[in-house]
Amino acid sequence: MLASRDMRVRLHVNVDHVATIRQARGTDYPDPVEAAMLCEWAGAHGITVHLREDRRHIQLRDVEVLRRTVKTMLNLEMAATEDMIRIALQIRPDLVTLVPERREERTTEGGLDVKGQLAAITSVRERLTAGGIPTSLFIDPDDAQVEASIQSGAASVEFHTGDYAEAARRGDERHELSRIARAAQQARAASPTLKIAAGHGLTARNVVPLVGGVPEIVELNIGHALIADAVLVGLDRAVARFQRAIEEGEQLR
Repeated sequence: MLASRDMRVRLHVNVDHVATIRQARGTDYPDPVEAAMLCEWAGAHGITVHLREDRRHIQLRDVEVLRRTVKTMLNLEMAATEDMIRIALQIRPDLVTLVPERREERTTEGGLDVKGQLAAITSVRERLTAGGIPTSLFIDPDDAQVEASIQSGAASVEFHTGDYAEAARRGDERHELSRIARAAQQARAASPTLKIAAGHGLTARNVVPLVGGVPEIVELNIGHALIADAVLVGLDRAVARFQRAIEEGEQLR
């Protein structure tokens, strides 16, 4: 039986960097599928993977097996390309999160420009919806992007927290936290049913003020910091550490 916690904010673990370690040596281990199972047993509410065009970490086989084995929720991050739309419609994850993608980037460097690509994004969202797959949009906490995301008919938005994480590292996160809070309030006021998530650069330390300061957030996608912790203490303890951080943040609401 999977472990569970009564938490308002759900923790989704991104296991991409388990695959990064595997791909570094071209082996068949460590297996992100096995890591996902351990995260679920530890109490994670979902598993996130980004199937990139260059397949630098997660492979198609990983997503196919994860679809058969994940017991909670499988969130597939992907670019809005024809190839990825076809794969998503075949695999049918529980959620697709559309993200920007450039080959030369080390990791996703910002949010999707929904405003500048509204017609195209809406078309992709409609195709996924017709296939029974809800769509989330990974966006910067910007008024125009929030408005365009709502116009697209997306089921949810995930705020890019990279700028917040960098500011928190410097000990000066107040402005970026306020920016996310305003965007979340705007989204909730405009669309009460829109699910609001956040992710990128989140650590057990900066999660606390984020969750405490933005009560609209119901889901966090956390990968790099959690997997880094797991290298030292194991996946079960790493998941538990982030759960405690989320709970600490919730107490500040």
